[in-house]
Amino acid sequence: MKKKLIMLFCIVFILILSACGQTSSNGDNPKNKEKKEKDELKIASLSIHLTNDLLALGITPIGSVIGGDLKDFLPHVKDQLKDTKKLGPVKDPDMEALLSLNPSVIYLDEEFSGKDVSKYEKIAPTHVFNLDDGTWRDHLKTIGKLVDREKQAEKFIADYEEQTKRVQGLIKNEIGEDSKVMAIRVAAKELRVFGTKRPMGPILFQDLGLNPANGVEDIDKSQPYEVISQEVLPDFDADAIFVIVNRDDESQTAFKELEGTPIWKGLKAVKGKHVYVIPDQPWLDYSALGNKMAMDNAEEIFSK
Repeated sequence: MKKKLIMLFCIVFILILSACGQTSSNGDNPKNKEKKEKDELKIASLSIHLTNDLLALGITPIGSVIGGDLKDFLPHVKDQLKDTKKLGPVKDPDMEALLSLNPSVIYLDEEFSGKDVSKYEKIAPTHVFNLDDGTWRDHLKTIGKLVDREKQAEKFIADYEEQTKRVQGLIKNEIGEDSKVMAIRVAAKELRVFGTKRPMGPILFQDLGLNPANGVEDIDKSQPYEVISQEVLPDFDADAIFVIVNRDDESQTAFKELEGTPIWKGLKAVKGKHVYVIPDQPWLDYSALGNKMAMDNAEEIFSK
């Protein structure tokens, strides 16, 4: 009888150990681990640029600010933010919506939210980014460390650099090695020329290594652009011009009128057929994903 009891006890003990092992095994299941990680990454982004840096790393924020003029997520990433709650424009975020999300962490753009950090810290731990400090690569690396995706950040950057060299070759093959380049934006009531500051300057003159047209480097370094009159366009003596036209009808009409002027028709870039109309987004989205998409667009244009 005693032997039978000991044997029964051993069997029960083995079954208990087996069940514990199975539970432990299920806990280590890659799918369970991945789900746990995703649950922990409840990030609310108060910057469209930081949002797109997160997307570049495969992370979808639970909430994000939207484009102020668009009153929506930026068009080139909208389909990736279907499950993300809109938190209003960056200059006036929806605090009630933010609170309702109960985020585990909040990302802020110092330019717009740097003076109000305390109100966000009351909701969740907060990280403040100065997007003028360093490049989008630096921002992506910083986020990569915060979310434990440093390898993904490094790979994204390496792939971008490889593509950039390829696109640089395509562009210089078409416009010439020593050609000078400028980028302008046509709005309904003004004409802007971009300087070397973000969003357009870095991608053209640093990433792609293009030569800035006369006067581009003289534009105030603290400003992304300078408003000019069409009469000074010839002074830049650009061999190629990248043109962004605002989406509204008035701006589209303004560009058509500009194209009909003797000044425009007399430009070196126009005569050489080196005018390239590009979309505002993703070109004006200075983020990891924005720059990648802009580079995709450039590769498409110059591969034709």
